[in-house]
Amino acid sequence: MDITIHTSVLPHDDPDASLVFYRDVLGFEVRGDVGQGKMRWITVGPAGRPDTSILLAPPAVDPGVTEDERRTIAEMMAKGTYGWILLATRDLDGTFRAVQAGGAEVVQEPTEQPYGIRDCAFRDPAGNLIRIQELR
Repeated sequence: MDITIHTSVLPHDDPDASLVFYRDVLGFEVRGDVGQGKMRWITVGPAGRPDTSILLAPPAVDPGVTEDERRTIAEMMAKGTYGWILLATRDLDGTFRAVQAGGAEVVQEPTEQPYGIRDCAFRDPAGNLIRIQELR
């Protein structure tokens, strides 16, 4: 089989703040922005890599999600435990400084992990954990 990861989904609760974070702070291209108000689906991705995207989507809009589940999702997003993604860069220190200067909430400064990865972590405006690993 020839399978690749095309798009990953992260929730947002403020599409404008998410757009600023992913476009202006991380430098991702905006590939799509449909809907209005809080009901917007925004597709972003790394510049020059049209085959890899993140869909920023309103959480719990599927009609099969119960009110209890919606409350649970909202609580998890507020705590930053609902969504997360791993990104990678060759310049972890420079990327860390740029993202920090963009006002992102720092969770962890660049750290050499005991399992052989050097990485850092931030939260996006919706509370999603964004880990950035150093490519070696």
